[in-house]
Amino acid sequence: MKRYRFGFGEYKYWDYPLPDIVKDLREGLYPHLAPVANAWMQCLNLETRFPKHLPSLSAQCEANAQMKPTPLILKYPPTGFNTLHQDLYGEVYFPIQAAIVLSQKGEDYQGGEFVMTRQVPRAQSQAIVLTPDRGDMIIFTTNFKPEQGVRGYYRVNMKHGISEVLSGERYAMGIIFHDAVS
Repeated sequence: MKRYRFGFGEYKYWDYPLPDIVKDLREGLYPHLAPVANAWMQCLNLETRFPKHLPSLSAQCEANAQMKPTPLILKYPPTGFNTLHQDLYGEVYFPIQAAIVLSQKGEDYQGGEFVMTRQVPRAQSQAIVLTPDRGDMIIFTTNFKPEQGVRGYYRVNMKHGISEVLSGERYAMGIIFHDAVS
């Protein structure tokens, strides 16, 4: 991560075929999230619509030369962190993703909070800080979400990252539904 200035830690992407548990999580979560993603697109008057099942999204990715799997394991040592970012890996992207915390805050590590920024047009950014426990899943936007305003819905850009790990090691698994350009 450090050489790309993404933070300090390690991330390892799986290759296809994905381990069964990762494949099952990805394929099991997606059909529940696709209607939410489609509702977001409709609220924002965007033409993009997402298929009901992950294999169809994967076919769209493949048609756009996005064939590298994106689920990964993240490891943050003491002083490790992840800069604020968005997980966009090509033209095709799914607007929702998930992270599962694999370490217990207070036992395995200190610090290492999950941080999101909410970037509202013509306003200062807002930080949102979460401290999930081992086994908790965070479902969050990949890059933007709709919010209701006085004149209808508008687009709110979001970024996410991990604050500095003060001690111990923090592990997490990321489940991203779209594939990356190879």
